Amino acid sequence: MRAPGRRNAKNSERLALILNIDTATAIGSVALAKDGIVLQTLTNDKERDHAATLTLFIQEIFNTQKITPAQLDAIAVSGGPGSYTGLRVGVATAKGLCYAWNKPLIGISTLQMMAQGLSAALQDQHALYCPLLDARRMEVYTGVYDAALTPLIEPKALILTPDAFNEWLDKNKVYFFGDGSTKWEQLLGPHSNAVFVPYRISAEHMIPLTEAAFRENIFEDLAYFSPFYLKPYYTPAQGKNDKKS
Repeated sequence: MRAPGRRNAKNSERLALILNIDTATAIGSVALAKDGIVLQTLTNDKERDHAATLTLFIQEIFNTQKITPAQLDAIAVSGGPGSYTGLRVGVATAKGLCYAWNKPLIGISTLQMMAQGLSAALQDQHALYCPLLDARRMEVYTGVYDAALTPLIEPKALILTPDAFNEWLDKNKVYFFGDGSTKWEQLLGPHSNAVFVPYRISAEHMIPLTEAAFRENIFEDLAYFSPFYLKPYYTPAQGKNDKKS
């Protein structure tokens, strides 16, 4: 999602056991994967419970899979953009576990993991993928990706207008998805190249990205890694409302 904190020789020959954490939206989940294969996933649909359920999910997965923290090769977290509260919970938990267990941290863009999840499901190599996360009012967090997950628009906060994605819709089929896609669909209206599809976010969608990062030894610097908010975070003490998307 940004410049790596550490990059060394490749882990091309290793079978990686990676714990994947996503709490960037109202749906939180934890997925354990070995060599890119999902072993177990647990999901929580109640955003306010992410802090309470996250560590319980991790412990349940360890117990069910009969593994210990020492057996993990890395911990990965969806680093944003998304909900301020959710991102703080996920990133703080991931960093704390990495410190305690002496494991490397992998940070993944939430929008890229969403594009990965939908493109893997649809297998449409000729389309573009545009995740949209609700950022209140007519604003969304968004990016545009091709089928190879190359970002054509880097993640950004965008105020929607009827011509917001004309550059891409004029020449390409574009899949729009995520919890911010409904208001964009209402604003855009019918369009021959716009396809709106249901999507349910999951930490499982991080797995191909985290596996690739591990094999390239692309890890974050634990001391400096923080959520990728995209917009400033204000607290009531600063005289403004706490903006939780």
